[in-house]
Amino acid sequence: MSTAPAPETTAEAERPPKNGFDRFFEISKRGSTLGTEIRGGLVTFVTMAYIVILNPIILGGPKDVVGNVLQGQQLAAVTALTAGVMTILFGLVSRLPFSFAAGLGINSFLAVSVVGQLTWPEAMGLVLINGLIIVLLSATGLRRMIMDAIPMDLKIAITVGIGLFIAFIGTVDGGLVSASGVPSPPVGLGVGGSIATIPTLLFVLTLLLAGILMARRVKAALLIALVAGTIVAMIIEAIWHLGAKSATNPGGWSMAIPTLPSQWLSLPDLGLVGQVDIVSSWGRIGVIACVMLVFTLVFTNFFDAMGTMTGLAEEAGLSDGKGNFPRLKSALIVEGVGAVVGGGTSASSNTVFVESAAGIGEGARTGVANLVTGALFLLAMFLTPLVGIVPSEVASAALVVVGALMMSQIRRIHLDQMSVLIPVFVTIVVMPFTYSIANGIGAGFIAWAVIRSLSGKAREISPLLWIVAAGFVIYFARGPLEHIIGG
Repeated sequence: MSTAPAPETTAEAERPPKNGFDRFFEISKRGSTLGTEIRGGLVTFVTMAYIVILNPIILGGPKDVVGNVLQGQQLAAVTALTAGVMTILFGLVSRLPFSFAAGLGINSFLAVSVVGQLTWPEAMGLVLINGLIIVLLSATGLRRMIMDAIPMDLKIAITVGIGLFIAFIGTVDGGLVSASGVPSPPVGLGVGGSIATIPTLLFVLTLLLAGILMARRVKAALLIALVAGTIVAMIIEAIWHLGAKSATNPGGWSMAIPTLPSQWLSLPDLGLVGQVDIVSSWGRIGVIACVMLVFTLVFTNFFDAMGTMTGLAEEAGLSDGKGNFPRLKSALIVEGVGAVVGGGTSASSNTVFVESAAGIGEGARTGVANLVTGALFLLAMFLTPLVGIVPSEVASAALVVVGALMMSQIRRIHLDQMSVLIPVFVTIVVMPFTYSIANGIGAGFIAWAVIRSLSGKAREISPLLWIVAAGFVIYFARGPLEHIIGG
């Protein structure tokens, strides 16, 4: 990552530790500084803070099978609490700058596909069971074995795909790309093919400012751009009163309105903690249906997190030649614990957030950044009104910049071999096109196993990769399979 403020981990970058804190987190060893880690943690929080608003919107909307609805303020409190605790725990155990929050894939799956069949406590019980399975797979070393079975070209492709994925998220959340509402083309530029709103224009200007500062190697480039964009957004809102985006107000802010709240402090309501039922779902919908739901949760959680951590470690310069990174086993175990804790608090499965790349882009290389991000999430429980100051149109600009940085890894892939190019291409494009890291990984695994083996490279493919590819075939066909089994 040539444009990051901090150097990658190299022998030249290593410095003797200044104290025990430095030695524990390997700050100097990884070529970083305490100030850089603090800035990185702050930038990561700014780009992730939207989850405290978005997770309650996703989980608080649908009624469960008995008509109950999760309360928004409670969801905001447990979302911030779980993210803070898991981010700090991961930073202390793995000492890596990968922050945690409620995974958007799983919370959407729960809201759309699960609670119509189960109660919310039962749905969260399945999330908890999913986490226990992932912890078991990590503790026994099977998860590490699967990671080791992935060829390096595919691991790099996962990094590149994640870069395009988060850049796509950024352009969508920034309003630059939107659904067209017609079959073809399914997406388009802005509103009606134009950049027609002030928030989207601010996204573009923030992106340009971040790009200029990064290109000029200005320290705290992303943080400066985010702060500047937020200040401008507050001025714009004070003058024009754009308000919230809606069908009747397409020119408004899409998620957070950048105004200072009248009330700064609020006591968190943690009433959802412990509201989980791991037994009743099996009797309500049957063993087979529950197994299929858990299977989907495990595959999504397992491979989303694996791909994200692989990509983040590559971007931070912390991977070895095989794509492994420091304290891999403990990192994988703690990631599984995130699902257990998320289910237990009703915040949904907590996993490594791809937005951590923003902090890495700012120079974060150690778990110290996680301590900062986690502490801010815990503080957000009491300052929920303030969390919404940074509009998503501003925060999204950082994601596009970081996506570009991750895209640069593609130069390391052996694209001159067609049997490598096609699976790599499939991996990269399926992630943003289907809005899922797990889908991209699965499509890449299947394409790699089939194309490479029929190109005379069958002996190079690990049997474990074949097993995982077969599992993904089931994963992709789970809808028809559930219908056949249920019928």
